[in-house]
Amino acid sequence: MLSKKTLKFLSELKENNNREWFESNRLWYGDTKSDFEKYVLVLLKGIAHFDKDMSSHEVKHCTFRQYRDVRFSKDKRPYKINMGAYFNRGGKKQNTAGYYFHFEPGKSMMAAGLWMPEAAPLNKIRQEIDYNYDEWNNILKDKSLKKAFPAGISQTDTLKRPPKNYDEANPAIGHLKLKSFIISQPISDSDLLTPTFEKQIIKNYKTVFPFINFLNRALE
Repeated sequence: MLSKKTLKFLSELKENNNREWFESNRLWYGDTKSDFEKYVLVLLKGIAHFDKDMSSHEVKHCTFRQYRDVRFSKDKRPYKINMGAYFNRGGKKQNTAGYYFHFEPGKSMMAAGLWMPEAAPLNKIRQEIDYNYDEWNNILKDKSLKKAFPAGISQTDTLKRPPKNYDEANPAIGHLKLKSFIISQPISDSDLLTPTFEKQIIKNYKTVFPFINFLNRALE
């Protein structure tokens, strides 16, 4: 489980997002980072049992820097107020489908899929869904997946009109209009402070392995 002090650090960072506060609490940040990385390692080892693409990964291949890139942003706050890890084929810098863990007090979640792929990979995924819609539909209707992620695939990023070369009458059109392919479920702070809850996260990730495999197959 994660430590209460780790949750408190991110809460305090949200209220004091400046270099002076961060530098004066650097040792606390070090403890927080270590605590989070230990949690990520447990998740990584668990995922590797059913997804062999993760078997050679280290924690550093999955976690993100705390520092924000503010060069082209109007928001000049120097630090992220969350911690995250992305477990995917090839590591976090590769544009492949995977499992995401977002840690932020009051806003934590587990997620899986591929967010906003560029035009070429997006077209490949749409083609795979069109050609193998029954398989895709059965994956999303799986009882274990629906229990773990009851909201189903997100409809947030979607086209209003059918994409090029597809017709509104296509039975898969609702999925072909998607610009992201994401399934997510919130996690409460109390769950993160519960011993062995990471086992539940791993179990939920396992239910979406066919979903991840389908997306990555399309990208090959």
